[in-house]
Amino acid sequence: MSLTFRTLTGADIAAALDDLARLRIAVFRDWPYLYDGDLEYERRYLETYRDSADAILVAAFDGDRIVGMATGTRMKDHDEDFAAAFAGTDYPLDQIFYCAESVLMPDYRGQGAGHAFFDAREGQGRALGCRFAAFCGVVRPDGHPLRPAHYRPLDAFWQKRGYRKLEGVIAHFRWKDIDQTGETDHPLQFWIKPL
Repeated sequence: MSLTFRTLTGADIAAALDDLARLRIAVFRDWPYLYDGDLEYERRYLETYRDSADAILVAAFDGDRIVGMATGTRMKDHDEDFAAAFAGTDYPLDQIFYCAESVLMPDYRGQGAGHAFFDAREGQGRALGCRFAAFCGVVRPDGHPLRPAHYRPLDAFWQKRGYRKLEGVIAHFRWKDIDQTGETDHPLQFWIKPL
């Protein structure tokens, strides 16, 4: 399997959002997100990327089929639930490029998509004059009953790319887990690097 990558901006992002919504629902259903998503919610959530002139969407293709995507935009353009985590820090939101989701179908992992996704988004941040790139990931307890025995956190990958955990900078977001009857609160830990 050979992956190719295409970077989308502006109006081209809108045409890809339904594909991204389906990928998010499929990929985030697995550990550690355990997300029980629906297409209508996804479409509303992803409007941020459609409406932001500074947004980027990186699509991974196997032939003509999209098998992965990653998004990013300025932090100040993103959901206040994420930006609020930075209140009280010395990081100005207008200087942070937010690397949002990276979703890739399992069969295509380990082929460099993670690096391609971060390279493109960090490049967009630099082009916009941002001083930092940041992202966040859900925090789950080690003893969670749905944690797969073979799961390896991505911390080492992120650290090799120059990111460090921002202690105490935690966003909270609500969604329905696959094993729950309703939405619950989830902490998301932020990581950051200078650009």
